[in-house]
Amino acid sequence: MTLPAPSYACIEAGGTKFVVGIARAPDDVLETARFPTTTPDETLEQVTAWFEEAVARHGPVRSAGIASFGPVELDRASPKWGFVTDTPKPGWSNTDIAGRIAKALNVPVGFDTDVNGAGIAEARWGAAQGQRVAVYITVGTGLGGGVIVDGRPLTGLSHAEMGHMRVPRHPDDLGFEGICPFHGDCLEGLVSGPAIMKRWGTSLSHLPADHPAHEIVAWYLAQLVTTLQASMEPGRILFGGGVMGTPGLIDRIRTTAERLGAGYFRGAAKDIVSPPGLGDRAGLLGALALAMDAG
Repeated sequence: MTLPAPSYACIEAGGTKFVVGIARAPDDVLETARFPTTTPDETLEQVTAWFEEAVARHGPVRSAGIASFGPVELDRASPKWGFVTDTPKPGWSNTDIAGRIAKALNVPVGFDTDVNGAGIAEARWGAAQGQRVAVYITVGTGLGGGVIVDGRPLTGLSHAEMGHMRVPRHPDDLGFEGICPFHGDCLEGLVSGPAIMKRWGTSLSHLPADHPAHEIVAWYLAQLVTTLQASMEPGRILFGGGVMGTPGLIDRIRTTAERLGAGYFRGAAKDIVSPPGLGDRAGLLGALALAMDAG
């Protein structure tokens, strides 16, 4: 008799919402739910209560995976492994996400950033398959990026913080001071959803197609593309997140990156810049990949 495939608890912990699920494989997700990201206690209590009920419906899970907004502590030798550390998200600094989930479910936990998790999933099952080096970038409540090398996230003293890169200012955007509480006009402070809302009063997708905001945001993100090309020549750069749902934005980034790169780099932006192959499932499937690797 063939035993059923094991189930895994999956948590995409975002700055705006938590997406949770029970899954056996990328194409075998048994159930999902969403909860707004409010306070740590309220949000994590909702998440753990949902898993208790879901496990009762679907049976025990082998392990859990958490793909979290950051910054986070990834050093397993640290007493704060699995914590959200000094985050701009109000109330969430010094929150032990992994420990609370491990205690509630009593299973091993895999933990990484949301972008690293999504990048692993894309390398394993999505648009970065077959690429030795790929980058996953999300542009939404914040801006984050993960580098995946041979299927594994690249980490040094900590994880990458691409949202806090400095880029040249667009000549038509010099008067905006940026919203990052740490750096002001870093990338996150200029092109995240809240940054767009702060200076133009609405989301990028709700602005007219001829509004200068589209060119400005694409220009900043194209600067990120050329910086990544110059530093590591990735075979794929994937852009996800709510801001990237703006019609035409990915094409603007490609066109602008081609112009800024001036034909110097091995990869053409039109070929390497892409939306996620897994679509809006990349984050949750990233958590699945982390759970599989943990269990």
